[in-house]
Formats: sequence, C-alpha cells, structure tokens
Amino acid sequence: MAAASSSDSDCGRAESNEASSKWLDAHYDPVANIHTFSSCLALADLHGDGEYKLVVGDLGPGGQHPRLKVLKGPTVLTESPLPALPAAAATFLMEQHEPRTPALALASGPCVYVYKNLRPYFKFSLPQLPPNPLEQDLWNQAKEMNLPSVPVFLDVSGQFDVEFRLAAACRNGNIYILRRDAKRPKYCIELSAQPVGLVRVHKVLVVGSTQDSLHGFTHKGKKLWTVQMPAAILTMNLLEQHSRGLQAVMAGLANGEVRIYRDKTLLNVIRTPDAVTSLCFGRYGREDNTLIMTTRGGGLIIKILKRTAVFVEGGGEAGPPPAQALKLNVPRKTRLYVDQTLREREAGTAMHRTFQTDLYLLRLRTARAYVQALESSLNPVSVTAREPLKLHAVVQGLGPTFKLTLHLQNTSAARPILGLLVCFLYNEVLYALPRAFFKVPLLVPGLSYPLETFVESLSDKGISDIIKVLVLREGQSAPLLSAHINMPVSEGLAAA
Repeated sequence: MAAASSSDSDCGRAESNEASSKWLDAHYDPVANIHTFSSCLALADLHGDGEYKLVVGDLGPGGQHPRLKVLKGPTVLTESPLPALPAAAATFLMEQHEPRTPALALASGPCVYVYKNLRPYFKFSLPQLPPNPLEQDLWNQAKEMNLPSVPVFLDVSGQFDVEFRLAAACRNGNIYILRRDAKRPKYCIELSAQPVGLVRVHKVLVVGSTQDSLHGFTHKGKKLWTVQMPAAILTMNLLEQHSRGLQAVMAGLANGEVRIYRDKTLLNVIRTPDAVTSLCFGRYGREDNTLIMTTRGGGLIIKILKRTAVFVEGGGEAGPPPAQALKLNVPRKTRLYVDQTLREREAGTAMHRTFQTDLYLLRLRTARAYVQALESSLNPVSVTAREPLKLHAVVQGLGPTFKLTLHLQNTSAARPILGLLVCFLYNEVLYALPRAFFKVPLLVPGLSYPLETFVESLSDKGISDIIKVLVLREGQSAPLLSAHINMPVSEGLAAA
C-alpha cells in the first residue's frame, strides 16, 4: 500500500510539473549518438516543402568518425561522412528564382563544403600555393586589420554593403568590435576570464565566461550587468520568438539546467537528465517554436513551446527576488525630521481631524458642482433615460469665417428621437450666425449626425468669446444638453 501511494504521488507530481511547464516534451532519446556544439546545429527548409529539417555536424564519439546528419523529426534522414571535424554549420540562399531552397555551408578542417539538395555542390579550400608577390604586398598592408589574438566566437550585425559591426571574442580573454572599413578594432572589452559563449540580444552583447557568469555589454564596450550562474556554462544560443517579439539568451549549465534570460532577468529554467552541450531554437518540422538540445552523453531532447506560454519576469525561480536581500542606504535622521516626528506624535489627533474636515468639504463641493451641472444641463452628455444624447463640437478655419460642426448622437438602444431644437447664444457684437435656431431631424439610434453652420467674426481687435450651444425639446424651457465652445482668435483679421 505504501509503495502504491508513493508511486501515485510521484505520478501526480510529474503531471503537475508538466501542466505548469511552458514546454511540451516532444522527444527524448538518451542514446541518439549525437555529439556536437551549438555552432554545428542549423534549422532549414532544405527541400522547399515547408518541412524544416535539423542539420547536425556530428563530431562522433570521442571525436572519431565525424559525420553530417540531417534529421526529420526524431529520425535521421540522411547521413554522410566528413573528412575532418566540423566547426560550424549555416544555411543561406544562393539562387533568386523560385522555389528558393537554401544551401548548406559546413566548415570542416581547412575547407568549407557547400551542399545543395543534401548533395555536395562546392568546396572552398585554403590555397596551398605561394601567394602572388603583388597579393603578398597587399596582405602586408592590411596587417593592421588583424586581431591581436585568435577569435573563437564571432557575431555580425548589419549589412555588408551598407554598414556592419563584427564582435570577436578571442583567446586572450578580450572581445574586439570592428566596423566597416576599420583598419583596427574600434572598441575592446577586457574580460576577467576566458569567454565560453557570445550572443547578441537586440543591441546588447551577452558574454558567458569561465567564472560561471553572464555579462551584458553595449556595442561600445560599456558593461551593463552581470549575473552569476549556479554552475559552469557549457553552451549558449539565442531564443527568438517572432510571434511575441521576444529575444532572450539560453545558457546550458553543467548541473543539467538550461536557463533563459532577458537581460539579467531569469525567465525560465529547464531541467534535463544530462548536461546540455548544444542548443538550437527555431522552426522544426511545422512547429515554429521548437527547442533542440543535445547532451554530453550523446542524447537528443526536443521540446515545443506551448502556444499559450508567456515568459514573465521572475517566472524561472520561486522565492523572493534577489533585490530583496540588498541593504537599503537609509539616510541619517536630520534635526528637521526629528522635530516633525515629535510634532506629529503630539498633535496627531488634531491633524487627522483637520484632514478629514478638508476631505469632507472637497466631497461636498464636488457633489454640489455635479448637481448644478445636471440641473442646468451644462454637461455634453444627457443623464436622463428618456433623452439619451451625446454632443460634441468642432471648429474649423482661420477666420474671419469659421465652420462650426455639431455632432449629435442618439445613444439609446432602439428608440429614435424626434422634435429636438438647437439654439446658439453668443455676443452679437463679436459674431454673426446665419441661423441661430434650427430644428434637428429624426435621430436614429447609434448614428452621429453632423449639423453644420458658419460663424463670422466681426471684431478686428483680435479678441474671442464663448458661444453656447443648447439642445432643447419642443415645449420645454430647460435644455437637454449644453456645450460651451471657446472660439479661436480670427487670424485672418489679425493678419489684415
């Protein structure tokens, strides 16, 4: 009975974790025999059929027998041997006509192999012949563009023909940032430890170091933040969710966790059975948001982000935020603060009564003003259920003739309104209207009726006044609605 109870509780806990997770477990194969890095993973629609495949530059067990593998779902579609260990894989478009199927570029040893339709298409090799003397002289002139150390991670942004920026993390522990047509690095970021990953998130360079930490830098080398990791960082990559405009960095740790950060905010933590050595996020098969991971033991893990999943700040860990543990810099108590504290302590009751009195007076004056507005119909929206109306006015023109448009709307659900009048009250010395009183046609519910008239300014002194608009019911002296229109100064007369 005890064993059955324990088994039921473990099953219930697993179901609860699955329900609360943002990811769906699509596939896990601990013996997939895939040994690679994040730079050797690529997702592409290789056949132009809308089915995205996974391209893997596999190092092989123990670095022996490297192979190029293409996976469709959890199964290996094709597999071909490589002459040397792969270093990176990328897909690109090399044709303009439709259908535009991408080609695959794979760096292996001293060569870059280009595959088209999963078949060898071209091979770029480093030249072994002695260079031409003229070319040698040009290379000597360009030595100033060389980096001070061997680069291990590269990140490029921008366009080659317009403007681009290249960030190179080198083996000397520095990150160099170069721009187009620059003879030497424009900025240098000095790290306190060797870099283990480089990812650009919007305009921030996120760098992982061997000190188990993530650092954020601007493109000019200014340090923005640092986040300490609970274990060593094994791999990093970019998570980009196009549907929600989210960009974040993924970090695979040696303790079997994959942490997702947006800037220094932890968004999510994924725990895996083995340490993850490579990460890739994107469209796989026909799912837009798929996370592919390979483990240290050669396993393959595929997870799909739920369509209802939303990454929120602090959603990756429980408990109080780290900022809660920081000690506040509380200023010292001044003499004025001590005097005010003693005064409030001695006269607290009187101060509270004064506050309550002022609050009651404010509420009373507000209620009186509201009642007065209702009784005199000074508001542009009717408050009576019999005449549900709404009115607003628009003045157009520079003067001396203005166009005045009244928008009158019947806000009732199904009852039309008939028998309304519109009246204008104004200073006849300053303004003249062709009609100061006219009837309103039948108002159909839900429609806004524009009522237009013209106002002519008679004054040449550059002054203006208020025109009152009243909406009345035939046979009643009290208006249903009213509006006060602040007329602009006639710029035509002022210019004359």
